Amino acid sequence: MTLSVRNAAAAAARGAALRADLSGCGGGGAASGAAGQARLGTPAAPPAASSPAAAPPASPAVGRGPGKAPTLAPGPNGLTPVFERARQQTEKTVALTFDADMTADQGPRAAAGERFDNPGLISTLKALGVPSTVFMTGRWAEEYPDQAKAIGTDPVFEVANHSYSHHAFTSPCYGLPALDAAAARADVDRAFAAFRKAGAVNTVPYFRFPGGCHDERALRALAGSGVTAVQWDVVSGDAFAKDPDAVAAQVLAGVKPGSVVVMHCTRSAAPVTEEAVRKIVPELRKRGYRFVKVSELLGT
Repeated sequence: MTLSVRNAAAAAARGAALRADLSGCGGGGAASGAAGQARLGTPAAPPAASSPAAAPPASPAVGRGPGKAPTLAPGPNGLTPVFERARQQTEKTVALTFDADMTADQGPRAAAGERFDNPGLISTLKALGVPSTVFMTGRWAEEYPDQAKAIGTDPVFEVANHSYSHHAFTSPCYGLPALDAAAARADVDRAFAAFRKAGAVNTVPYFRFPGGCHDERALRALAGSGVTAVQWDVVSGDAFAKDPDAVAAQVLAGVKPGSVVVMHCTRSAAPVTEEAVRKIVPELRKRGYRFVKVSELLGT
């Protein structure tokens, strides 16, 4: 299949792939309006932090990494800031990010043999020398503590927070169960605690909303936590995808200087991601791109 045909196929499938990504690896139905916009990095309610400046985190208690990694200053009224793409958009840098999804109630599926990890992908990223940010749920770290520790102690990676339960922080959000404000903050804290228990020390004070869904209430719930919410500007379409060429074509068509790409680190829900990465990395390097972690991209 030629690249042009692949691009055409990717474009034709973009809507379906996007809907699959929006549901998250934990599953979920369709969402509408505000939550759908939030998944693409636009808060459902008017955002309070559109272009915040870099500043130290408000709280050093989320892990070892937060005192070292750059964050964004809180928005008006102290709302949690949101980062989508580097402000300095001339240098050819790109951050590949991987969501290690696992919900709080998927333990029986894991016990039955379903794999929510993807050690082959992690090995490939290391072999290719691609610095990456892994947004991990606390439940994932509990299920795979050895892998969480290995990722969280390897200088190639940094571990960011994707909640403990992968429940929604606003509703509707692709069928995910919703948390109230108090439970939302506790869920984030519980995830950081799971990382510490597993021995993942390269943690950073970044948080990705499950389903990407957030509104002003969700940003207010995390205010004062010291985290920066990290979204993206490139959807890979790898969730539930079967064609690595289509995933690679979609990423390559979307990447711009300063981009954040969202992908997944779960074999059961994103089985072709590793193969897609093997196609994406050399092509972007050929185009002059340098791969960085979110912490480096956010600091530019």
